[in-house]
Amino acid sequence: MGAFGIHAEGLAVGPGSYQATDFAVEPDASSASYFFGAAAITGGRVTVEGLGSRSSQGDLAFIDALDEMGATVEQSENCTTVTGPAQLHGIDIDMRHISDTAQTLAAVAVHADSPTRVRGIGFIRGKETNRISAVVTELKRAGVEAHEHSDGFTVFPGAPRPTVFHTYEDHRMAMSLSLLGLRHPGIALSDPGCVSKTYPAFFTDFEKLSAS
Repeated sequence: MGAFGIHAEGLAVGPGSYQATDFAVEPDASSASYFFGAAAITGGRVTVEGLGSRSSQGDLAFIDALDEMGATVEQSENCTTVTGPAQLHGIDIDMRHISDTAQTLAAVAVHADSPTRVRGIGFIRGKETNRISAVVTELKRAGVEAHEHSDGFTVFPGAPRPTVFHTYEDHRMAMSLSLLGLRHPGIALSDPGCVSKTYPAFFTDFEKLSAS
C-alpha cells in the first residue's frame, strides 16, 4: 500500500488515494523450489532473478535445506542461485515453516547418500490431499523406500523405476514428483493438468529448463 501512496501502519490505514507507479512483483518462492530442486538433483545451476535476500517469503528458506544437503547457494538482494553438488547428503530437518516445499525436498532426498527425515509437518495431512501419506505412497510405488511418521516422513536413497505417479489432484504432488524424471527415465504423471491451480505454465517452463 505504501508503494502506491497510502500510509498504513499495522491495521491503521490513513486517508488518501492510490497513485499509479511501477511495482516489481517477486517470483513465487514456493514455485521456485522446484527449479532449485532440479539444480540440486542434476548438479546443474539455476538462477531466479527478482527473488533474493530482501524477500519476505518464508518458502525461500528452502534453499537453506539444499545448502545443508550440499548444494551451493549464492544470493544477492534480488537474485538467488543454486548449484547442485556432485553428491547430495541426507539431513534431519524441521519444515513446519516451509511445509509447502516438503514434497520438493522428498524428491531431492531420493538422490542423497543417506536418509532424510522431515519433521514438524503433521498438519499438511489436511492440505489438498494427505501430503505425507501421498508422497510416501508414490515413492514406494516407484520402488523407493519411504516411511510415514505422525509429524512427517523419512525418504531413503534409491533409483525410482518407471512409474505413472498419482497426483491426488494436488499441484504440489505433480510438480515435485516430476523432478524424478530429470534423472530417471519412464516417469509420468496421471494428471499433470492439476498444476493449473497455481502454475499453468509449469511444464512448459520445466521443459525449457531441462532441455539443456
